[in-house]
Amino acid sequence: MSTGVEGETNGHALKSIRHTEITKLDRVVIRFAGDSGDGMQLTGDRFTSEAAAFGNDLATLPNFPAEIRAPQGTLPGVSSFQLHFADYDILTPGDRPDVLVAMNPAALKANIADLPPGGTLIVNTDEFNKRNLQKVGYEADPLEDDSLDSYQVHKVAMATITRSALEETGLSKKDAERAKNMFALGLLSWMYHRPTEGTEQFLREKFAKKPDIAEANILAFRAGWNYGETTESFATTYHVAPAKLNSGTYRQITGNTALAYGIVAAGQRSGLEIVLGTYPITPASDILHELSRHKNFGVTTIQAEDEIAGIGMALGASYGGALGVTSTSGPGIALKSETIGLGVMTELPLVVIDVQRGGPSTGLPTKTEQADLLQAMFGRNGESPVPIIAPQSPADCFDAAVDAARIALEYRTPVLLLSDGAIANGSEPWLIPDVETLPDLRVTFATKPNATDGSDEHWPYVRDPETLAREWAIPGTPGLQHRIGGLEKQDGKGSISYDPANHDHMVRLRQRKIDGIKVPDLEVDDPSGKARVLVLGWGSSYGPIGAACRRVRKLGHAVAQAHLRHLNPFPANLGDVLRSYDRVVIPEMNLGQLAMLIRAKYLIDAISYTKVAGLPFKAEELQGVLTDVVKGVSA
Repeated sequence: MSTGVEGETNGHALKSIRHTEITKLDRVVIRFAGDSGDGMQLTGDRFTSEAAAFGNDLATLPNFPAEIRAPQGTLPGVSSFQLHFADYDILTPGDRPDVLVAMNPAALKANIADLPPGGTLIVNTDEFNKRNLQKVGYEADPLEDDSLDSYQVHKVAMATITRSALEETGLSKKDAERAKNMFALGLLSWMYHRPTEGTEQFLREKFAKKPDIAEANILAFRAGWNYGETTESFATTYHVAPAKLNSGTYRQITGNTALAYGIVAAGQRSGLEIVLGTYPITPASDILHELSRHKNFGVTTIQAEDEIAGIGMALGASYGGALGVTSTSGPGIALKSETIGLGVMTELPLVVIDVQRGGPSTGLPTKTEQADLLQAMFGRNGESPVPIIAPQSPADCFDAAVDAARIALEYRTPVLLLSDGAIANGSEPWLIPDVETLPDLRVTFATKPNATDGSDEHWPYVRDPETLAREWAIPGTPGLQHRIGGLEKQDGKGSISYDPANHDHMVRLRQRKIDGIKVPDLEVDDPSGKARVLVLGWGSSYGPIGAACRRVRKLGHAVAQAHLRHLNPFPANLGDVLRSYDRVVIPEMNLGQLAMLIRAKYLIDAISYTKVAGLPFKAEELQGVLTDVVKGVSA
């Protein structure tokens, strides 16, 4: 077996000159951690791209500071990026890192508790001065005492070596040190035999207008690779083979990008213009950024002055015959609720994307949570039902967006799509679908008056007998003058009505339309067919639940898993599925919102396991919970 890697890049080669022991691994979890200005997100993203290009399966977990400008070198300012890559299909970004790269004392203190004994710790020693240690409460330098003896510690003067490598570029000391994250990336790329060409090309493209900065970063990247190659500190390198995935063309994708692509695909498959009316908000802003790049696909993006204006523009676009879309997070949904209710009353298609984050109020803007389910279900005045869809992973966001558009167009209704921060910023391989396999979303607009009394009037609330959707008449179509709005409508004719019996009828009719939406039956993963315990999840809990079930099964216990994409209406077979198991466990990143709905609708005494820490579940914590439940049922 070869003991080195070789990567040709524009005439340059990174070649092995030293033999090291190569250890084969099936999976690795790496966490890059540093100050918010250290470029950890870029470093992690580039390593992720290298792993994706190599063919590994992967999952990522970026973790951003909640403060935009937290004081440098402090715990609130720590930014991290965790990557799990493997030679088999994986479900989570990993519970704990096997390798922790700490760029300063704050990063070390914030993350060291997650590194298991024996784990690899790579530390940028240049930042471990008295002032930085005091900022985070270290009374003594942990690199000099015995507090890190349980780890494999590699002390590397990253800033010093980077400055030396860039000495001839003429960059200032401060500018040269900014490239130390590329040094770290080069070192880790050497350790794990990652390709190098893609990163160098990326840097040249990213800094195309500043070629001196591009070359400086490339030199730092090579310096890190060469440091690993020449130092005696690293006696072992590691090899993780490509994963055996289904055949096809893959790309690395984040949840927000996948949502944007799904919306673009819905526009193409429906033949409609897409109008995104939105206001930037963490962690949903990237949807706006991505969609703004696709004007050539009939996408119009409008950055409104506030959340209310954004959804008003989107609903107005739907009234005019386009597919209106708006994106936000939980605080924005609160502001948009009145216009969502207007969409329910006017019965117009609208896709409302809620990328959930920690709350209440401003809460934890950069942290993940699943606490908007009840707001999505009931957070409007009056009886105001809307369909709710939740993707389970970054790649699944594409299909979820297409599905949300399908329901919105077919049933003439606003649809709430509940993503969350972990899905939005996380990434994984996405099998690019054949466009022809996507559903046909074409709609038929009203072209002639439809009054049922023989007159030449157009009645806006004449319905399809199967879907109960009303006809969609574009304003300005000759002979189809009609009135819609927020006041209650008379069934069929659409004139304003205050009649009590009519209001009761219309409320029940709108509810019946949503209840009748066709969604697939719930599928259950129960390999043994003998499980007595079912784990039910929704949203981003899919990965941790799946990984935990794998672990429990490996211990010899039978456990079943099912995951809900459609939260309103529920799949028709959900009640039968729930009643076929002795116990149902529902893990959620809230205080038990789905569990409350399940108990109320199906009278199932579900076990609610909850977490609201701003971080996803770990597979090991769910493994413990599920093992205890399975043993209790078997006792």
